[in-house]
Amino acid sequence: MATTIILFATPFFFLLIFIELYVNKRRNAGVYRLNDALTSLSLGVISQTKKLVIFSFASIVYAWAPNSIALFHLSEEYIATWIFSFILYDFLYYWFHRLSHNINFLWASHVVHHQSEEYNLTTALRQTSSSVMIWIFYIPSFVIGIPAEVFFVSGALNLIYQYWVHTRLIGKLGWYESIFVTPSHHRVHHGQNEIYIDRNHGGVFILWDKWFGTFQEELDTEEVIYGVRRPLKSFNPLWANIHTWFSLLTDAVRTKNWLDKIRIWFMPTGWRPADVELTYPLIKQPAGAQIKYNSEPNSVTKTYTLIQYIFCTLFGVIFIQGTLELSFYIQFSIWILITLPLLLNGWLLESKEHVKYWELLRLSISILLVFILRDSFAQWILIFSSVYFLFSLLFLAVLFKPTVKKI
Repeated sequence: MATTIILFATPFFFLLIFIELYVNKRRNAGVYRLNDALTSLSLGVISQTKKLVIFSFASIVYAWAPNSIALFHLSEEYIATWIFSFILYDFLYYWFHRLSHNINFLWASHVVHHQSEEYNLTTALRQTSSSVMIWIFYIPSFVIGIPAEVFFVSGALNLIYQYWVHTRLIGKLGWYESIFVTPSHHRVHHGQNEIYIDRNHGGVFILWDKWFGTFQEELDTEEVIYGVRRPLKSFNPLWANIHTWFSLLTDAVRTKNWLDKIRIWFMPTGWRPADVELTYPLIKQPAGAQIKYNSEPNSVTKTYTLIQYIFCTLFGVIFIQGTLELSFYIQFSIWILITLPLLLNGWLLESKEHVKYWELLRLSISILLVFILRDSFAQWILIFSSVYFLFSLLFLAVLFKPTVKKI
């Protein structure tokens, strides 16, 4: 049921994005950039589709725990069980979210969601592909006896609620702000301002932050500066996922202290070994001093990357709904077909040198994979793929067209 709820909500996610785009244009609010939005959306697609091909220890735990460690057995027939589960889920989420901002290895995963220097509904879909240890925080639900289906539905509803608060176009909401998380609260959470950083961790209820000392109201005198103190400076989804992991690993290798090689992963966010900090100091600019990372590819490239994203999203929906009966090798090949265009999109949006040649190679590999796997696909999927490849080749032809300079 939980998966069905998310799939049902997905069209409404995109409908709200279109509405926000319309309002943004009418108000000339400037809350959207195509390169940033496509990167966030691409990270969401990769995060969702990778779950079907990458082993998840959490899924093993969630399948085992409800019937093995429960001290009680709460019935899903009672509405009280559902309400209790929903509240408990958000309470546990608060602690997971709070610690994800305060421990290096948890932040390395969660930072993906905070890298965007914009704040709009696409930011809500900007999700990591390297979430680790999250299952530990939800074990209390199963110990208390929350049925598995109730737990997963609670998680789905919690996730859906958090979507709408990722907007700059809704102001404060009066009495509602005293109990529930609102766009104003969550804008604070995404701020890198000294007064805002690491605040407002609740998913649905802001009460947890008020009770545990992490609440901060959005101030009229302090405009929120979005992003992180060590900016990503890239639109590539792969680099977005591994950027902080790579930094931690580099520091762990560089330090001469063997204890530091281990404890760096579990220390507070931003902690570095003393010898590494001395030899390889990091320069962090104060919030507001950073210039937003940007690149302006031509209109053909922008159109091409947008079409790539649309096709990959449609492929992703098909993949999630209809490939579970296929072998792992076929599923992995399909995931590659979905993921590679999104990774190359990042380079295209950054106007990287020679990227069109890499894109031609990627497209050739994709066509070859579909040809090899053609017997595993329905006829309409092959037609859909053919249309996609035709569009891609036509746009690539334009990208390869030499530019004639006027004298």
